[in-house]
Amino acid sequence: MLVLGVSAGAGGARAMLTHSDQPHLPPIDRCTVPRRAGAGIEEPVFTAINLMRQAAAHRDEFVTGIAVTCRSTLHENAIRATAGRSRLTIVDEPLAQLRYLRFSGQLPDEGAVLLYDLGAAGLTVTEVECRTDAILAVRRSTILGGDGHDALLRWHLAHGGINIDKPTSRSYKEALTHAPVLTASDPHNGRRMVVTRSDFEELAEAGIHHSASYVRQLVDETGVPPHAMALLGGCARNPRIRDSLSQLLDLPVIYDPEPEFVSARGAVLMATQLPSARRVRGARFAQIPALRPAETPPVSKRKLVAALAVTAALGATVVGLLSTNRDSNRPDTHGTAPTPVEVAGTPVDPVPSR
Repeated sequence: MLVLGVSAGAGGARAMLTHSDQPHLPPIDRCTVPRRAGAGIEEPVFTAINLMRQAAAHRDEFVTGIAVTCRSTLHENAIRATAGRSRLTIVDEPLAQLRYLRFSGQLPDEGAVLLYDLGAAGLTVTEVECRTDAILAVRRSTILGGDGHDALLRWHLAHGGINIDKPTSRSYKEALTHAPVLTASDPHNGRRMVVTRSDFEELAEAGIHHSASYVRQLVDETGVPPHAMALLGGCARNPRIRDSLSQLLDLPVIYDPEPEFVSARGAVLMATQLPSARRVRGARFAQIPALRPAETPPVSKRKLVAALAVTAALGATVVGLLSTNRDSNRPDTHGTAPTPVEVAGTPVDPVPSR
């Protein structure tokens, strides 16, 4: 049975076409469709779906199930409005990620894990209880992300007289995950500059330290120490980022060889439920256990001022650099009424205030 898994995000869509029982093997076909500036998320999603349907048609096969992962309600509504007569399942992204990590044997049977998803537009940290798949807490930050890394690399090259566009900076960044050194060139003036992996790691270091503090704050809020951390998203391919996070947080790291496709592989597993289920159970938000009463040690004035300064400087630098390349995040629903799309929703139980 041929099925299609698609992951939708602010940067575009990734799709994987494979057999329903082989999401962990090399796929029959796959594609990555970037999101155009000003375009809604539905455009790359359905472009990817059409490309994969064509690939199946070339094999004289039929796609029997399609699942699309979403994290944003706005994205879900845009995809739902554009689906038309297409039957597809919309899945909460953390649920798809958990499903694949468990299928591939990478997830503990019990205890909590952190899903550290570093994508193009930002970082999403989710703490999950493995035995029940209950979500304990979710946090999202736009301070750190692939777009920010691209902007920092362009800023670094601009200081050397090399001016490049966003796609070129992304290709350089991805090349540095495999090669220790590369030569960047300006397409207009012909200037060249050597960039090393260490150069890029120094640029990203402040953001990684910031994200480690971000994770600690989330764990402090839930009061549930995680047993491991799964690094997801294309940025997790950088080995220095993985090593730094493991050391800073003192946690075992779960790392899939293709972290950017974990959501799409999980969607493949969810797509197989279409023939037998009208609705796929979504991720559940658990009640956060009450924190043990304890006196918080006083923070010195020097540390507080330093922390505020680092956060403010990092945020101003990255946000300012991103402002020239920010894509529209507002999906256009075209005023269309809901269509017969099967949705894996996220029933949320209100968390009592502590």
